[in-house]
Amino acid sequence: MRIIILGAGRVGESVAASLVSERNDITVIDPAADRLRDLEDRLDLRGVQGNGAEPSVLRRAGADDADMLIACAALDETNLVACKIAHDVFGIHTTIARLRSPEFPEGGELLCKTGFSVDHVICPEESVVRYIQQLIDYPEALQVLEFSQGRAHLVAVRAVAGSPLVDHTVGEISERFPAAQMRVVALYRNDTEVAVDAQTRVLPGDEVFVLADKEKIRFALAAIHSLEKPVRRVMIAGGGKVGLRLAKRLHGHCQVKIIERDRARCEHLATELPSDVLVMHGDCADEDLLTEENVGGLDLFLSLTSDDEDNILSAMLAKRMGATRVLALINRRAYADLMQGSTIDIAVSPAQTVIGELLAHVRRGDVAAVHSLRRGDAEALEGVARGDARTSKLVGRRVDELKLPEGARCAALVRGDGRACEVLMPHHDTVIAENDHVIFFLPHKRMVRDVERLFQVGATFF
Repeated sequence: MRIIILGAGRVGESVAASLVSERNDITVIDPAADRLRDLEDRLDLRGVQGNGAEPSVLRRAGADDADMLIACAALDETNLVACKIAHDVFGIHTTIARLRSPEFPEGGELLCKTGFSVDHVICPEESVVRYIQQLIDYPEALQVLEFSQGRAHLVAVRAVAGSPLVDHTVGEISERFPAAQMRVVALYRNDTEVAVDAQTRVLPGDEVFVLADKEKIRFALAAIHSLEKPVRRVMIAGGGKVGLRLAKRLHGHCQVKIIERDRARCEHLATELPSDVLVMHGDCADEDLLTEENVGGLDLFLSLTSDDEDNILSAMLAKRMGATRVLALINRRAYADLMQGSTIDIAVSPAQTVIGELLAHVRRGDVAAVHSLRRGDAEALEGVARGDARTSKLVGRRVDELKLPEGARCAALVRGDGRACEVLMPHHDTVIAENDHVIFFLPHKRMVRDVERLFQVGATFF
């Protein structure tokens, strides 16, 4: 696909890196020439200097032949105008805009074809909040991903010594947990993927990816990690957009405290949040302040400032002082990879949380959801099987007949709608039916194109 990305900031850079690795033709527009040169040196893409909201700049970037525009400049206004020009002047079929303002919901009147012509909206702050909310709902998990409107969940969990499945093989799951209905789709040991089959033994410290029906996910977590008590006491370091959104979301479910360094921002938070949310003015790395606020009695400490170093240091300090679990927002991938699973329990990369939302719109075929795993190295992809045995590479075929790249595996099928919907753990002789939602696990992104083709129907389908 020919894709134009407007903005070479953190989100734009991450999106460009992900799409370039899948052999797309990428052009990035940004006013900063030095930033573009850096991207061109590291990635196989073209940079165009200028304002992406100007038709002449879009034309130089190849808008006449582009298939998609992803507008993720710093200002909402720039992104809205760029999408409008891309659609009306150049006829670009798909436009995606990063919009921080909640005044522009996806599908709203202002964003339709007669408005700003925005097909899809992404909001990194909202994506991060949803991601953290899922981790709070499942405190044992390292990552929680939803498929088929939330009916199936893929969770990453660290195996703990003494839990029922640890030191047992994957094939023993159905014997020891007959009601679980779960599938181990991937296992990483010392950051290296281990081939999963019935004889694979789960060891303490392994990072295990388990797919299960939403109603059965607690069984899966209990089998590998053992269940933890619900999160009730939370402290948020940083009262920015993410911190404010999360505090609003958690109010009524948890006891929430916020530490913010800027006094004016504290006053703003106090007016925006309910009175029972405690807003404190101070440094999140101040040991005396953390001691005074009993950080050792917290269920979860969230470091969500705009500074990676502050987030890392404050999270490490909170963990040392006794916080049960700590999470740090880390923009730089190298830092996130370094800190994940160390003193810091979970390192969240804002850019990576957005990637999945974007990739679902870039994928070929009837792809319903895409999630990046292990900070972009692997991928879980959900698509809908359309057509029949003549026009489809999936419908009417057994799982063992699918032509999958080596290492890729069919993880689950979601069949039916509403109350009749069921999550199936396919075996080699399971036959895929029309309209089944098929979930694949791909250990490497280079396999994406081959799996995408499975969801494309023949010409006679239309």
